[in-house]
Amino acid sequence: MPFGRTPTTPTATTTARPLLALGALGVAAALTLTGCSAGSTPADDASGGTGRVSRVTITLTNDGSDACAVSTTKVPAGPVTFTVHNESSTAITEVELLQDQRILGEKENLAPGLDPVRFTATLTGGEYQVYCPGAAEELTDFTVTGKAAATADSSAAALLADGATGYATYVDGQVTDMVTAVRQLQTDVDAGDLDAAKRDYAAARPFYEHVESDVDGFVKQGHSATDNAGNLDYLVDMRQSNLDAAVGWSGFHAVEKDLFQAGAITASTKQTAADLTANVQLLAKLVPTLHYKPEDLANGAAGLLEEVQSNKITGEEEAYSHIDLVDLAANVEGARQAFAYLKPGLTKVDPALTKQIAAQFDATNTMMDGFRDANALGGFSTWDAAAKAEDANRISQQVQALQDPLSRLAEKVATA
Repeated sequence: MPFGRTPTTPTATTTARPLLALGALGVAAALTLTGCSAGSTPADDASGGTGRVSRVTITLTNDGSDACAVSTTKVPAGPVTFTVHNESSTAITEVELLQDQRILGEKENLAPGLDPVRFTATLTGGEYQVYCPGAAEELTDFTVTGKAAATADSSAAALLADGATGYATYVDGQVTDMVTAVRQLQTDVDAGDLDAAKRDYAAARPFYEHVESDVDGFVKQGHSATDNAGNLDYLVDMRQSNLDAAVGWSGFHAVEKDLFQAGAITASTKQTAADLTANVQLLAKLVPTLHYKPEDLANGAAGLLEEVQSNKITGEEEAYSHIDLVDLAANVEGARQAFAYLKPGLTKVDPALTKQIAAQFDATNTMMDGFRDANALGGFSTWDAAAKAEDANRISQQVQALQDPLSRLAEKVATA
């Protein structure tokens, strides 16, 4: 069930937005983000405030167990630069900064031995968490001291509207990060490096799966969503089983078939990867022109879980690579972000239902952590026939336990 987001009137020419350092930006949390290249050298001391900017180092290691060490867990309100360095952990490939389940900043694809990477967020006073999936201790409490930003209107409707604004920027960040990941995929396809291209494919998939419920808005100017020639969801993510012969087949899954089933990179593969890059770049230009209503987020969160049940658990989505659990976890994460951005307003509308949904998201994430595999593509175990026979029913039941209360949200927010 895609979001029904409405595009604003686009200008005749659209300039591509600069790439964000993060996959998420919480406007509702008053974040300001800046990015540094992977080869940047961390400035000043990494443990505490220096001048106007506080600096925090997050170090990932494996000395018998995988650890995520945060150099300091308390900073004053204001700009905070997080430097993330994976020294030796293969189990931890991403780091997120959370507040009340919202991702306010993240770094992904953190292979051991790479140069440190950084992101900067301007944080108000409050309680946050550093989340390192795969670490022996995944969550580290992080406190920002000082006065929190005042809320001009704390009514439920205003908070829900703020959440929709914040979520729109999260989607923008996911798509811009997808552009970077797909460009890397194209680079390795062009170089004929099959193994690297397979890794790139798995690394790029989650960005789209986080936001795929928004496909109603993913349409080229001058086209409708029913016209596959201009429907970016079709051009980027269509499976072969739904092929439109008049338009042809391209996108992620056409590349997937060549890499994983044929096991070869051909001239056709290179053209398909180039087309995929061009289409995600178009999507990155389009996304900032779109706007949400709060009920769009609620419907979209439920829609992502429907995707899990209909395509991911069955293994239909990743028919050649069998990385369906990577997509499944990303769908759950995308739903969690839609919910989390609405949560301040939902707590005023129906605190009991909000608490129930949050608990079910926690239970679902805990279940999915059990399928993490640092040695597998995308960081999750392969979803082959044996795995489906053993675990599909258990996953489906837990997702349903989350989906049932989540499906009630759209009516709640529409009438707030």
